[in-house]
Amino acid sequence: MGLAPVWRLRAGGAEERADDGVVQAVETLPEPVASAPDLGSAASPLSAPPQSAALSPAPSSEHEVRPARVVLPVRDPVPRPTATAAASSSARREEVDPARAGRIARMDWDELEADIRACGACRLCEKRRQAVPGVGDRGAEWMFVGEGPGSEEDQRGEPFVGAAGKLLDAMLAAIGLKRGENVYIANAVKCRPPHNRTPQADEIATCHPYLARQIELVRPRVLVALGRPAALALLDAEISIGASRGRVFRRGDTPVVVTYHPAYLLRNQADKAKAWEDLCFARGLVQELAGQP
Repeated sequence: MGLAPVWRLRAGGAEERADDGVVQAVETLPEPVASAPDLGSAASPLSAPPQSAALSPAPSSEHEVRPARVVLPVRDPVPRPTATAAASSSARREEVDPARAGRIARMDWDELEADIRACGACRLCEKRRQAVPGVGDRGAEWMFVGEGPGSEEDQRGEPFVGAAGKLLDAMLAAIGLKRGENVYIANAVKCRPPHNRTPQADEIATCHPYLARQIELVRPRVLVALGRPAALALLDAEISIGASRGRVFRRGDTPVVVTYHPAYLLRNQADKAKAWEDLCFARGLVQELAGQP
């Protein structure tokens, strides 16, 4: 328990590109053998792993080949958007008011958060208690993006503070991170969808200028999409999380890694080991971009 992966190389190399060029997987990667830390048992799914858990690969024998970066297995190819999906994506972009988007793109942090809290641009504002801009280190290397606020987030005005938030904190601790320290957390939409439903595509598009500006201000080394709506917001394409794990996507010059939303993991605890693999993959990517061995 608490052991980081021991990696074995395997041959491979692939590239997947969306028809509009927005989404790009730049690498096909080797296969690891990993042991996940305890992110919570079925009886206590929110227990944080001990801080002393090893975060470095176990010592290798002289016969092992050890890559310099953390990698994940290749799975099914990322599905390419259909013509209908591409047209729908284009239509969503056209629905966004360019004047509003341009105004948001020039805001500083204080202006941005005030505008988010006062926003009435889509139907989500009608049922909210308050908007939830984001929280954390504004100069972080890591930026995590979820779907939208839940009930507790709607009350407190901070993302990921409910049960899923406790699990996210445990996930961060498992790779040596901590909320507020080198981590910024935001959502695809800033207002709670009624009954905690999944944000709809037009709502994600309307709120996207806010997320885009947050990314521009933070300038993270890596973006981690927590769930399919977050991936849609970051990549402007519908993807399958299961088929997209272990691949590096791009949003401009910023790499994007996709994994499961903590709320999903609370319902499907067997997939916590996969989320651990994804976090190790993202950690290795950050280390590589920082020039660390």
